[in-house]
Amino acid sequence: MAGLKNISLKTFRSFLKDQGLKKIRTNGGHEVWSRIDLIRPIILQTHKDPIPEFIVQNNLANIGLSKKDFIEWLKS
Repeated sequence: MAGLKNISLKTFRSFLKDQGLKKIRTNGGHEVWSRIDLIRPIILQTHKDPIPEFIVQNNLANIGLSKKDFIEWLKS
């Protein structure tokens, strides 16, 4: 299975939108994304592009999706 390296901010933002998340605010160099059913928001550092792999993995876990789900989304 492919890795989660070199995921651009633009691509990950599109993914978050497709998953029903909305950007609720920008604070300094961070974007805060949320959805009503999430316990904690998703935080993106806007000065890190591409997004580090561990950040993608942590955010996927917070959304309740797997690496496989994200890779399938990338293929579509």
